[in-house]
Amino acid sequence: MKIRILLADDHPALLSGLIHELKAIPTLDIIGAAQDSGALIELLHANECDVLVTDYVMPGGKYGDGIGLISYIKRAYPNLKIVVFSTMENQALTQELAKLGVNSMLAKTQHTNQLISAIHAVYAGSNYFPSENRDTGKIGISQSPASNHSLTKREFEVVRLYVSGLSINEIAEQLHRSKQTISSQKASAMRKLGISRDADLFRFAFESSMTDGPSPPQPSNTSKPL
Repeated sequence: MKIRILLADDHPALLSGLIHELKAIPTLDIIGAAQDSGALIELLHANECDVLVTDYVMPGGKYGDGIGLISYIKRAYPNLKIVVFSTMENQALTQELAKLGVNSMLAKTQHTNQLISAIHAVYAGSNYFPSENRDTGKIGISQSPASNHSLTKREFEVVRLYVSGLSINEIAEQLHRSKQTISSQKASAMRKLGISRDADLFRFAFESSMTDGPSPPQPSNTSKPL
């Protein structure tokens, strides 16, 4: 029995390359490909699918992209296995996607063989998160991405206010805490997230929907969960 796959990527050349590579694998059956979230959701509504391989950033579609799109798909199709195949290589983002139920996240810099292995692994019920050992250069596979302790409510609020544009002093005044306390909480949050630069903190907040943004449409009553 072949694994039924849907592919989604907004780069036509890359999508064509993936289709060419994966069609050569006898255990895989590509049942559709989409270049935006609207086309992807239509394919999911119309087809029985085992594994979705999707890019993370696909702007312009009806259902958005990123965290919002993944959340929508997991609500509508809770049994669908998802492999995120993206140029983004951010440990904090990987952790957030794993919390949503994503089964694998791969960088597009990795060999297609890794993607093929990931598809088979998640179909079999495993999770597949490659990580490279910087000392040896070897790639290891873990069931879940390495995660630190979750942020406390105060740490989360400090980060949210900081990325919304408030300074440490302004946050301290708003929360009735000393600026040393706020600075310490921000540093603690960044350490837990594996982030060392403010630029990465802003990117993480945007990618994880910590900042306000439009919500994707809710599933309709005619949706057909797998």
